Amino acid sequence: MNTLVALCAIGAEKILGNEIKHLGYKLISNAPGRVSFSGDDDALFRSNLCLRTADRVYLQLASYNADNFDALFEGVYSINWQDFLKKDSKVVVDKVRTYKSKLNSEHSIQGMVHKAIYSKLGDIWHMSSMPETGDESDVRIYIDQNQVLVLLDLSGLPLHKRGYRVDGGIAPLRETTAAVLLQEMMWRRKTPLHDPFCGSGTLAIEATLYAFNVAPGLGRRFAIENLPFFNQQRALEIKQKEAEQIRTDVEVRITGSDIDDKAVARSKQNAEYACVMAGRALKSIGISAHIQRPDFIQSDFADLAAPYDSGLLLCNPPYGERIGDEEQAAELYTKMNTLWEDFPNWDLGIITSHELFQESFGHQANRKISLKAGNLDTRFYIYNRTKKEINSEKQKNKPKLKEKIKF
Repeated sequence: MNTLVALCAIGAEKILGNEIKHLGYKLISNAPGRVSFSGDDDALFRSNLCLRTADRVYLQLASYNADNFDALFEGVYSINWQDFLKKDSKVVVDKVRTYKSKLNSEHSIQGMVHKAIYSKLGDIWHMSSMPETGDESDVRIYIDQNQVLVLLDLSGLPLHKRGYRVDGGIAPLRETTAAVLLQEMMWRRKTPLHDPFCGSGTLAIEATLYAFNVAPGLGRRFAIENLPFFNQQRALEIKQKEAEQIRTDVEVRITGSDIDDKAVARSKQNAEYACVMAGRALKSIGISAHIQRPDFIQSDFADLAAPYDSGLLLCNPPYGERIGDEEQAAELYTKMNTLWEDFPNWDLGIITSHELFQESFGHQANRKISLKAGNLDTRFYIYNRTKKEINSEKQKNKPKLKEKIKF
């Protein structure tokens, strides 16, 4: 069995852990932003292919105690690097994270780890220097209270880069974060879903992939494919098996809208690429069925009306780069109260970095979840509308001066 470490947004560890268990792998431990688990050899490729909420997956090569540089060097040198790297590999110690440890100089740790790896490979292969003409292999080091973890990157590009988003627009939501939001809302494919600020279509597209059970990594490659232990034939079998799991017999109602017609065009284009990706996977196993595309329309959110009695309104309203200053953002969030009124039976999920969102929106969330992806601190506000709330909303809603758009 192998020990793997999957990274995620800080605050999403439980969601990622549930995903890992659903794939049939055993959880070992978690820390802020990462989850450790054990899996067979298939897990090395399959976890990259199938995990929706993981940002990266690493193979753990060693775990040992080191409170000085000699111990750090010896621990790294003891790893059989010749089994994990090629003779022309270019090794990069891309990041070092330390916490309450005697070794805390990231630059010095990087240098010592790199020296230990090349010393071991030089001794094994009788080479005075590494050619570094081949593919890059990334190593990451965590030192937590003097306990060292040596990790080999199996993903390559971050896993939120699914391969379908041709144009993300300004400050797009990460695909992995969108997947986390869907899981936090416990969304099911039979529930109508609408995003009134679709931007590049990420929320609607991730919902579509989830609804039709499309593995998110089917349209891209991973770093493991460049490593010497990669089994290409087995990977093809895993991809074909995942293609067989795609559902083509379900009906979903996933929609998005945006006031910007360019955002709508962008969302349609990205959704088309995502669904074509799924279609190619189906064709690889002899199935010619198509995946239903989400619908996108151009509309101001204030002009919308709920097309169904109940559903989920999920959105990433403009803020930061997309909206300008906090005063403008607060004004927008106040106006968003129309969504509360015009979608009275719907649950709401809203993610923003604006700390005073609830005060501007005028409603207190049932739950608030903090998520940190990269350097961005955000909060996800979850509004579960009870029957009592729904009935009171029906009573106080007044007829509109103009008919609302039903997408």
